This record gives sequence, structure tokens and C-alpha cells, in this order.
Amino acid sequence: MDVLNTKSQLESARNVHDLSSLNRLREAAYSKDDKALKEAAQQFEAIFVQMMLKSMRKAQDAMADKDSPFNTEEVKFYRDMHDKQLAQDLSSGGGVGLAEIIVQQLGQHDINDYIPASVARNDGNLASLNRQREFRIEKAQQTAELLSDPQSQQAFKTAAFSNPQEFVEQLWPAASKAAEELGIEPRALLAQAAVETGWGQHVIHHGSGNSANNLFGIKANSNWQGESATVNTMEFDGTVARQQRAAFRSYDNLQQGFEDYVQFIRGQERYRPAVENAGDPKTYFKALQDAGYATDPQYADKVMAVYNSDSLRSYLP
Repeated sequence: MDVLNTKSQLESARNVHDLSSLNRLREAAYSKDDKALKEAAQQFEAIFVQMMLKSMRKAQDAMADKDSPFNTEEVKFYRDMHDKQLAQDLSSGGGVGLAEIIVQQLGQHDINDYIPASVARNDGNLASLNRQREFRIEKAQQTAELLSDPQSQQAFKTAAFSNPQEFVEQLWPAASKAAEELGIEPRALLAQAAVETGWGQHVIHHGSGNSANNLFGIKANSNWQGESATVNTMEFDGTVARQQRAAFRSYDNLQQGFEDYVQFIRGQERYRPAVENAGDPKTYFKALQDAGYATDPQYADKVMAVYNSDSLRSYLP
């Protein structure tokens, strides 16, 4: 058997397979067929894992003895076949989590599935999927560190509410009071808080484990005299989302957080168009976005999607 020729043919076939897998993934997302999407996502993950293994093998080969019997083209050929099968087995057996994330994001049918604004700002592309996976890994690491030594750890994001129903019920009194002062519906403020924190599942906490009670992503600038918590966040630079660390305001309780939000919005000239149109949530959030409240170019649309959702309505008292 001509190993080199066969390997070249397999490489060409794999490239075609890679493109076809991408096409199947795209078609499955458009078709809203969850089963097809899951299968396509697993195939895509298998390709991704295989690429990782290939990259690792290349690094090993660069350091290996060229005269070693384990560094021949024949050995590499069968090793590549083994890696391909390994990647497929890993993906079908649960994988590394990429397929699951792809299904969650491309298969979104419910407003509760939105990635929180503080985690990723450009839903739907591979960059945001990778960032979400990095966020989950980081969150798991931070949680493990917190359990081992709570007093010495940095701030992190974790759930502050058991579910969306509890999120709405606990926030309703504070949201109602703040909304009355601002002249907007309480439902609008709850929608914004839901987008910022993923329905309370990604709320900033201090290393001690205490919540910062910051539900609106308000940063601690030079004018802020209170406590703060520094965590990783995603911000847009034009159309490119970048991860950065930023300090966010911290409050003693949820009511204080809502009160500061009202003061923050009403106290800055750039938000005056939003305040003047607080009675119209769509105009209000568009004005906030235009004034630079959030760098996500789809921020206002996401908040309004939650505001108009049946899910939020069903949770209201």
C-alpha cells in the first residue's frame, strides 16, 4: 500500500468532510431540527478535537528523534487514523462540551436560553461559543477555589437566584419602586436585569461569596466611592468582542442596586433622551444603547425581546 498517496487522498477527503459538516451545521440551525442540529454539532466537535490532536502531534513530532522507528510516515498515518476515531468516540460519548454549546446557541427557541450580556456580546458565531465555554471553565475553577479558601479569592460570577420565577419575584418590589421614580414600567427594568445577568444566573459575587447586587452592569468609575468587584467581561470594540477585566459597583442589597441605577441614569446628560422617553421602553433602551450604556450593537433588541416575551409575562405577580 502506498501510504503517502493514501494519506494525501484521506487529507483531501477530510477537507471535503470538514466543509460538508459546516454546511450540515448551518442547514440544521436554519431548519430548527434539534436532532439534526445535535448530530451536526457532534460532527463539528469531532473535527475540532481532531484538529487539536493534530496540532499536538505536530509539536511532538518537531521534538522527536527523526531516526526513531516511531517517527516514520507509516506510523504517523495509522496514528492519524487512530486520532480521528478517538475524536469521533469522544464527541459521541459526551465530548468536550463544544457540541452542547453549539446546540444551545444555534438551537435557541426560548428567551431563557440567551447568553447574558455580561458573558458574550455577539450571539451566534463561533467566537462567542468559544468565549462561553471559556467562561464556564473559568467559573468552575473560581467556584472550586472559592470552596477551598473563600477569603483569598477574586470576585466571580455565579447564580444568585434558583430560577427565573424566583428572580422576578424577589426583584419585583425593588423594580417597582425604581420604575416609579424613573417613569418606566417595572417589567422593562426586569427585562434589562435579565439580559445583563442571564436571569440572575451570572451575578457578580465577591471572593467571600457575598453578592455585589449589581444587576445592571454598572461599572465603578473614578466617581464611585463605594465598594467594587473586578471580574472578566466582554465588550465590543467596534464589531469585535474582546475580553477584559473591569471593576463593577457593589451594593449592600438589591434595593440599593436599583436605586443607584436610577441615579446613574438620571444623573448623566448623555442619558437624558432615554429619561425623556422612559414611558416607551423601546425608545428608552435604544437611547441607552445610542448613548453608550452597552457596547453590544444588539443590546436594545435583546432587552426588548425579553420584555415582550411570554416567559417574563408569566413570571410577573
